[in-house]
Amino acid sequence: MTSTIPAPVVRTADGSTLQAVLLDMDGTLVDTEGFWWEIEAEIFQELGHRLDESWRDVVVGGPMSRSAAFLIESTGAAIGLAELSVLLNERFEARIADRVPLMPGAERLLSELARHNVPTALVSASHRRVIDQVLLTLGRDRFTMTVAGDEVARTKPHPDPYLLAARTLGAHPSRCAVIEDTSTGVAAAEAAGCRVVAIPSVGVIEPAPGRTVVRSLEDVDLAFLRSLIAPMN
Repeated sequence: MTSTIPAPVVRTADGSTLQAVLLDMDGTLVDTEGFWWEIEAEIFQELGHRLDESWRDVVVGGPMSRSAAFLIESTGAAIGLAELSVLLNERFEARIADRVPLMPGAERLLSELARHNVPTALVSASHRRVIDQVLLTLGRDRFTMTVAGDEVARTKPHPDPYLLAARTLGAHPSRCAVIEDTSTGVAAAEAAGCRVVAIPSVGVIEPAPGRTVVRSLEDVDLAFLRSLIAPMN
């Protein structure tokens, strides 16, 4: 995790003050949510179990400890949580060793945020070892700081990761725009008091107060994110 100086308060013409942009990783910036499910199905098939497709909505977006525990309990597979977690991480790292496909619009948005010096955090439930490998593609210098799921006592859907990111950046949560793709991540960001942009990857996420749902990152730019933060008098 990278420590930083407080985020500057940048006023737009309408008085909006966006202090930071906090982004999820899997399914938001990189097209990897399907990779996790494929790997989980592959491992459990080797253990003699077939995963129910309906479980995908349950395990997506959450911490590995929760997802793995759910699959072990649901299948009755003879494998421990620690062993399964190691297998999942190792196979995911192998899967993305050659390439990490970016979501449409990710490269453009990250470049725009960097060009305008917007404090930006990558906030993921994935473990640090996985994040560090993905950052080889995304570019570590694109982010002021990063938060991994194994670096907080409680990860998503708890607000802790987003509260940590906002606090480290010196930003108020209500002045942070969060971009997420799962209901678990949305719940975490909203519990932290952030303004949320949801881009559903698996399952349905409905619009709600303080939440905007869009089709893809191609619909998101800095002007759009600034417009979501209410003007200050």
